Amino acid sequence: MPVTDAVGTNGVHMVAASRAAADLVLKRAEFELAVHLGIVRVEARRSGGRPRVRQEEIDRLRSEKGFPGALRERVRTVGTAEGARLLGISPVRFARLARAGCVTPVAFYLNRYRAVVWLYLAQELGGLAARSPELLVGRSPAWMRDRLDSGSDCRPRNWRSRRIERLLSLTEDPWVRAAVVAQTLDPAQLAEVVDDPYERAYFARVRPEPVFGQRGSSATQDTMGRLMLADEPDEILWRRVNLIVELDGAREVRQAPRPGDERRADVEAFDRPPTAAVPFDRSDWAEPVDPAERVEPAHPAGSAEPAEAVGPGGPTEPLQHAELDGGDPVRPAQPAASAGPLGLLARLRLRRVRGGRRRQERASRSAAHPAGRRPRGGHGSHGWKCPPAGPQMGPRREGAAARDQEVAQGGRGWQSLPNVDQGSNHR
Repeated sequence: MPVTDAVGTNGVHMVAASRAAADLVLKRAEFELAVHLGIVRVEARRSGGRPRVRQEEIDRLRSEKGFPGALRERVRTVGTAEGARLLGISPVRFARLARAGCVTPVAFYLNRYRAVVWLYLAQELGGLAARSPELLVGRSPAWMRDRLDSGSDCRPRNWRSRRIERLLSLTEDPWVRAAVVAQTLDPAQLAEVVDDPYERAYFARVRPEPVFGQRGSSATQDTMGRLMLADEPDEILWRRVNLIVELDGAREVRQAPRPGDERRADVEAFDRPPTAAVPFDRSDWAEPVDPAERVEPAHPAGSAEPAEAVGPGGPTEPLQHAELDGGDPVRPAQPAASAGPLGLLARLRLRRVRGGRRRQERASRSAAHPAGRRPRGGHGSHGWKCPPAGPQMGPRREGAAARDQEVAQGGRGWQSLPNVDQGSNHR
C-alpha cells in the first residue's frame, strides 16, 4: 500500500478517503453520500487536511453480508423517471408527491440546461410504498392539493433540513455546529444575529466540507449556496433561534480566535512571558562640545604638526581665523582623532567655515567685474577676462552688431540684413 494512502497515528492504521472508496467498491459520489448518511465513519485530523478512515471501519463494512452489492444498494439514488418506475406510478404523480413533501431528496445535480435535478434514495421510495399506499393510487388528499395549488415546492426545504441534521449529527464541536446552522442565513441576517466579525470569519474556517473537497463547477457551487439559504419567514426565524442557542454554547466552551491569539498561545505553551521593554538610556552618549570651547591638546616634541587646510587655489596657510558672514573670527575645529559624534560635528563646522570663505571670494570677484563674463576655467587664479572685440568677432556677433546699428538708425528690420544670424548653421 502506498505511503500516501495509509498513515499510522498512535498505532491506528488510517486510510485516505480515495483508498477507502476503492476498497469498498464505491464511486466517489457514492462514498461521499455514505459518509453523509453515516454509513461510513471518518475521523478528522487535528493538524487539518482531509478526513481519513480507519482500517477497522473498512474491514467491518467488507465483512457484512452481501458486500459489496448490499452496501451499494444503501447509497443508490434515482431520479424522477426511475423513482416513478419503482413505485409503479407516472412521473407526473411522482413529481407531485415530491413537491408536496412526501419524498425528501438526498442530493441534486445540474443538467446541461443548468436546471436542478433532484435525486432520491431508492430504499426510501420502497418505504413510502409500504407506509402510505393510498398516495400512489386514486385521488390526491385535500392537503396535498391545497399545497400544490398554492405553488409551494417543499423539495429545497426538505433537502436543506435533512442536510443540516446530518451535518449536526456528525460533529460534537460547538463552533462547527454553529457554523453549520449559520449557512442557512444570508450575510445580512447573519450579521444581525452574530455582530462579531471575527466569529463570522471563524464560521467560514471550521465549516465542514466534503471528504474529497469542493468539487464541480462554479455554477454547481453557487447553486449549492443558494439552496442552503432559508427562504421562508418561519424557517428563517427557526434558523435564527437555533443559531443563537448553538452560539451561546460555543462561547461558553471557548472564544473565537482573534488576531494575535496564536502568538499568545505560543508564549503560554513555552511558558515564556513577554519581556518588558527596557527604556533606552541616553546617558552613555557623549554630549557634543562646542569646538570654540574645546581645549586643544598640546603637541609634544617630535609629534606631527596639524595638516594645513587646502583652499580653492591650492595649499595656503593654515586657516587659523576665518571671518563668516557676521564678521566674527571663528577658529575652525580640528578633526577628532577617533570617529564619533565629536569628530562629525567638527568636520561639519570646518566645512561651514570653508564654505563661508568661498562665498566671500565669489562676492568680491563679482563686485570687481560686474559686466564681465564668468570664465570657463572654474575657480582659478587668472581673474576675469573680457572677450575680445573688433574684427576677431565671429559672424554671429557681427550680425548682431549690424542689426543693432540698423535698428538705431531707423532703417529696415534685421530680416533684410545679409549677415544676420536667423538660426543658420554659421556658428
